[in-house]
Amino acid sequence: MAGVREEDHSIVGRAAGMATVVLMSTTGATADPLAALGTLPTVAESVESMRKAVDRVYGHRVMRRRSNEITAEAALRGARGSAALSGADWALEEVRRRTDFSGDAEARTMGAALRLSAEAGQLLSIWRQSPLRVLARLHLVAAATDDDEVGRPRQQGEPVDEPLVELPLPGAAEVSGRLEGLSELIIAGGSAPALVTAAVVHGELLALRPFASHNGLVARTAERIVLIGSGLDPKSVCPAEVGHADLGRAAYLAALDGYVSGTPEGMAAWIAHCGRAVELGARESTAVCEALQRGAA
Repeated sequence: MAGVREEDHSIVGRAAGMATVVLMSTTGATADPLAALGTLPTVAESVESMRKAVDRVYGHRVMRRRSNEITAEAALRGARGSAALSGADWALEEVRRRTDFSGDAEARTMGAALRLSAEAGQLLSIWRQSPLRVLARLHLVAAATDDDEVGRPRQQGEPVDEPLVELPLPGAAEVSGRLEGLSELIIAGGSAPALVTAAVVHGELLALRPFASHNGLVARTAERIVLIGSGLDPKSVCPAEVGHADLGRAAYLAALDGYVSGTPEGMAAWIAHCGRAVELGARESTAVCEALQRGAA
C-alpha cells in the first residue's frame, strides 16, 4: 500500500481503535499515530477537497459583514441534520417554529441536538486539556436529566439506547481503555490533518457508544469541536452534520462499517465520508451567504 509501510498497519488500527488492536494505550506506537492515517490513499485528496470548500465560504463577501448570522444559521442546520440521523428528521422550518422540545421522543432528540449545538463553542478551551470531561459534559447536556448514568461512561451490563448503530457493543472495560487512549491522542496533538482527527473521534465514539444514550449526537458534536478548535472552521460555519444527513443514513452506516473494519481501505473511506460531509456543510452555508446577499434570507 503506497505511503504506509507494512508494519504501519498496526499503527493505523491502534490510532483508529479498531480490530483487535484497540486504543488501550498509545505507548510505543509512534509520537503521532494519527499521522499514519493521513498518508492513506485518497485521504490527502479528501483533505484538500474539503479545505477548498471551507475556503470558499470564508472567502465569501457576506462573511466579512454578517459572519455571526452565518454561524447561528449553521448551528441550527447542523442540529437539524444531527437529529435527523438520530431519528428526528424534521423540516428546518419546523425546528425554527417550535419552542417546546419536551414532548415525544423525536422532540426530545431535536431538543438535545439544539442544546449540543449551542454548547459546542463553549467547550473549545477545555477539549485539548480534558476531552473526557468535555464528552461527559456533552452527554449531560444532551440527556438533560439527573439520572445516575448521565455524564459518565456506561458500566458493565448497562443497556445502550442507540437504535441507529447496530454494531457489536464493546464491554465497559474496553470502552474505558479506548476512551483513555483517544484522550491521550487528543492531548498530545500532532501533525495529522484536522479532518483525520475529527473522523477518528467521531468514528471511535460511534463504535464505542460509551454512554447509555445520545451517543450519535455526542459523536457528531465532538467532530464539530475538533474542526472548530483546529482552526479549520473557527467560526463554525461548515456543519458536517448537515452533510452527514444529506448523504443519508445508509451511506453513514456503510462508511462507519469501514471504520470498524480497521482496514486501511475502510479507514480511508470513513475519512473521505466525513470530508464530504464537511464539504456539503460548507456548501449549505455558501448558499445561506448567497441568500443573504440577495436579500432573500
